[in-house]
Amino acid sequence: MSTWKEAIREGLVSGSLASLFSAAYLAYAGWRHGTPAAPVNAVSHWFFGDRSLRKDDADPVYTATGYVTHHLAAVFWGVLHAKAWGARPEAKSPLPAAAGAIAAASVASFVDYQLTPKRLTPGFEHRLARPEMTAVYACFALGLMAGSMLMKKRR
Repeated sequence: MSTWKEAIREGLVSGSLASLFSAAYLAYAGWRHGTPAAPVNAVSHWFFGDRSLRKDDADPVYTATGYVTHHLAAVFWGVLHAKAWGARPEAKSPLPAAAGAIAAASVASFVDYQLTPKRLTPGFEHRLARPEMTAVYACFALGLMAGSMLMKKRR
């Protein structure tokens, strides 16, 4: 197992990439529905309640709160992924790295929708169809994998 310091360092990178990749897909999916900011705004529902679920346009308060929340959650999952998976020698190879990232994204999705109270769910499920939600978590996994492999190349 990697140390917490190593896991935090790797998690900051991989979680940030996971956040960027998945938020980009959230905006793309929203754009396809005519409201690019709506899925990101919806993430802020834990703080603003149902108002954020109905906010379609980009808004400094809702959109920024939604993205910061999304980013912090992604870094949290990135750190846990790095702590559990980071020190394994097979994590340096693309296929096992992809499997580890997919496993982490699957656990995140399970926790988000099965174990988390409704007020604390990601929120974008109110604005996206199930296949789009799957794509969000796929982009999340891709970001975890890319960040993890990038950090391993540096070592």
